[in-house]
Amino acid sequence: MNRLMIVDDEELIRESLAIQLSEMAGIAVSATLANGSKALEWLKEHYADLCVTDVRMPLVDGLQLIEEINRLYPWMTCVVISSYDDFQYAKKSMLLGAVDYVLKPIDPQLLGEAVDKALRKLHSQRRSEASQLLLRKLPLHKLLLEQWLELVLTVYLHGQPLLIVDTLDLLEQWVEGRYEQLDELALAWTELLVAELKKMGIEVALDETLDLGFAEAAPMLQRSQVRQYFRLRAVKRLEEAANLLMDRARKAKNLQKESAVDQVKRYIEQHYAGNWGLQDLADHVAMSRSYLAKMFKEQAGMTIWTYCVNVRMRKARELLLTTSFKSYEIALKVGYENSIHFSRIFKQYHGINPMEYKERFGGE
Repeated sequence: MNRLMIVDDEELIRESLAIQLSEMAGIAVSATLANGSKALEWLKEHYADLCVTDVRMPLVDGLQLIEEINRLYPWMTCVVISSYDDFQYAKKSMLLGAVDYVLKPIDPQLLGEAVDKALRKLHSQRRSEASQLLLRKLPLHKLLLEQWLELVLTVYLHGQPLLIVDTLDLLEQWVEGRYEQLDELALAWTELLVAELKKMGIEVALDETLDLGFAEAAPMLQRSQVRQYFRLRAVKRLEEAANLLMDRARKAKNLQKESAVDQVKRYIEQHYAGNWGLQDLADHVAMSRSYLAKMFKEQAGMTIWTYCVNVRMRKARELLLTTSFKSYEIALKVGYENSIHFSRIFKQYHGINPMEYKERFGGE
């Protein structure tokens, strides 16, 4: 799946776009945000491949957002939507690298074509950068290595096998070819890394290019570059690459495991007694309230509030059976300021009031 963020200051448009784009093959709507400022804050902690953004928004507008995305997240591709049929807006967005400019009211077919175009550009960039980035920018600095591994791991982030092609094969080939004494080390490192990834439950697909010898890759490199890269650094780079790859794989696995619905469930489990509302949950997962409510019900089979009450009732039962708290004290501890209201809900769930429940089951 390719992760997409939607940025527009009109909530109804964000919701409409989220519903429409989530139905496209290969697209997962990761966030809907009200302006460029919120989008940039969200990107500090989350990952996205694509951005569909309005032009005119408060604080940080769409064009400023694209400029920042280009600077900070250069792998992302952007589509611009706007009510303004203004050649200057369209021209500037294209100059900034946006792949298309779609006018409001939005034609679903035109929007779909624009996002498809963005996907094609994204996939083309990945293929090109994964195969050329290292060759173009030797020597390999830590930041470059992080970006390079990020490209490879995006395959795993999207729910597909982790394809260790342009990391392990080039590292292994170059080390083996340039320093024959490191042949066994490179092979052992590769086998260990793959084994550790498999232990984490990550499917690993090794490309057949791993079988190629260094001689086939050598024509692409200048001897001076090879010497510069490998001089006293081969072992250190292997260790650094392994650590980075393993760290990012773990983060990717955790991110993939926890969907927005899972995040909401975890939030409720931790804050069931708190004074929060639907908007707080929506902000927590960077979605609109209505879209989150709809998605939660579809995936969890119940509303958010039903899930919350279930958690509160479970906690109330635990307290009734394991503590000497009074009914009104338990009500407060599970999020109900009105003990009568708490007792009424408890009876709806269990057929008896809290104290009767304690008397009947407390001695078991």
